Amino acid sequence: MGTNSSGQDIIRIANCSGFYGDKLSAAREMVEGGPIDVLTGDYLAELTMAILHAQKEKNPDAGYVGTFLKQVRDVLGTCLEKNIKIVSNAGGLNPKGMAKAVEAIANELGLNAKIAYIDGDDLLPRLGELGAAGEEFQNIDTGKALGNADGQPVTANAYLGAWGIKRALDDGADVVICPRVTDAAVIIGPAAWKFNWQRNDFDALAGTLAAGHIIECGVQATGGNYAFFQEVPSFTNMGFPIAEIEADGSFTITKHPGTDGLVSEGTLKAQLLYEISSPAYLNPDVTAHFDTLKIEQSGVDRVRVSGCLGSSPPPSHKVCLNIQGGFRNSMEIILSGLDVDEKAKLAADTLFASVGGRDQFGEVHEQIIHSGKADPATNEESFSYLRITVKSHDQKLVGRIFSAKVVELVLANIPGFATRAMPGDATPYVVHWPALVDSKYISEKVHFAGNTVEIQPTSQIGLDEMFYQKPAVTIPEAPRGETVRIAFGRLFGTRSGDKGGCANIGVWARSDAAYGFLHEFLSVEKLKELMADAAGYEIERYELPNINALNFNIRGILGDGVSSSTRIDGQGKTLGEYLRAKMIDAPKVLID
Repeated sequence: MGTNSSGQDIIRIANCSGFYGDKLSAAREMVEGGPIDVLTGDYLAELTMAILHAQKEKNPDAGYVGTFLKQVRDVLGTCLEKNIKIVSNAGGLNPKGMAKAVEAIANELGLNAKIAYIDGDDLLPRLGELGAAGEEFQNIDTGKALGNADGQPVTANAYLGAWGIKRALDDGADVVICPRVTDAAVIIGPAAWKFNWQRNDFDALAGTLAAGHIIECGVQATGGNYAFFQEVPSFTNMGFPIAEIEADGSFTITKHPGTDGLVSEGTLKAQLLYEISSPAYLNPDVTAHFDTLKIEQSGVDRVRVSGCLGSSPPPSHKVCLNIQGGFRNSMEIILSGLDVDEKAKLAADTLFASVGGRDQFGEVHEQIIHSGKADPATNEESFSYLRITVKSHDQKLVGRIFSAKVVELVLANIPGFATRAMPGDATPYVVHWPALVDSKYISEKVHFAGNTVEIQPTSQIGLDEMFYQKPAVTIPEAPRGETVRIAFGRLFGTRSGDKGGCANIGVWARSDAAYGFLHEFLSVEKLKELMADAAGYEIERYELPNINALNFNIRGILGDGVSSSTRIDGQGKTLGEYLRAKMIDAPKVLID
């Protein structure tokens, strides 16, 4: 533990992973690159749970993030020497198995590491029991009850909170292996341990929830995926983020010296807006109100965040279910030159006539991507594409037989027939099903040193409910006068991502005047006008005037999410840059 430049007591929590497959050497770099107190890693996206399930089906001893063990081998000795705690959700579907694997590594290296693991998130064996008790597991996005789902659940994991982690650290654990906890829990738990926060220290918890949300995706907080990427000095050796958390939950985001990337107000705003809907960010430990916090640059690659207000957590836990959806196959036919729509119709109609029609498939998605240019300067500039995706519970129907029928058209159909890739076989897909379960059914357990301790959810321990008072705000007046035609992204930053079948687009302005214009200009109706392919979806707009930002939640644009989405970008990562490319008429004074 240490102090910051103002002499305040802090805990330095470093994140070395934003997803399963992130930079393998990041753990060692964070441990050796400068002082830290806790090393964390986030590995569990919704799709990752389905991947781990597939691994566990083949090997019952698997089901956790194997690459994390390589990182543990790299850093465990140094962490014990420097008294750095390790807290990670890499336990996935088998935290007990991972704890045993970490213990084996410690023994092999001759190290005395005290290892705890947490479980209680897995609701799959209890779905029948919970259903009989009245839990319908309605899909948050569609309202459909789980009993009406077209397929069987393969995973069902509640997002646990931070108090099990705190208990493990209180009891002396060096390593805490977590299952499906909230992404921020691995940051909240160590901070609560350091400062001995209580369950109703909601403002401190809310601030740390914001810190966890910012650093959970690794280098996205330090310049990765940043709209104004030209501001980032170098991407060669990106520094992973460190949160220096203070006793009241305020924090500073930074990175190790000598690393590349950028920590700025902009990079933090972008990540704060990532994959959220309402500014009231729900968590089983606290509700954090992101529209109350303050972000300010405090030094080179140092940004301080303060003032985040918190209130009582909701009475339910979010559950990530993955449902076996069936099988799918996709192919893209190149449509070169003239008469693109006619070529697409001829190719698709001929293809489906040869396989017995469209109606036999569970789903058929046909999309023409009009990317060819008039009077193209190169062969490739003449290309548009026909993308066809078919789904079915019958693997053979969408398998190699379907692909073979595509191949048969090569010499017998449209002029210039070519495919973007070789046709392949059917692949299984899963449907993401986000739901809620009453927190009274959650039984979280901490296993350490031969003992098991049950941790009750905060909403179940009888605390008085705490609300928050939304602060009064004044929206800057939108500038008037002469306008100039300009790309939206020359004035505004965006960050987009997926939340199951929904996608969000966070938009922020870089001055008060620009926010005044943005606030007035970018209504839901205007967004649908600019992004015509989103016009058919329900869109919610949320305001965060404290950081000059808006957030839009687009319901259903990613279908059923995870591997079932038929969009080329099935995770909505490109939607923000799509919006930034649109031309608008903006006040000239903003450009000047």
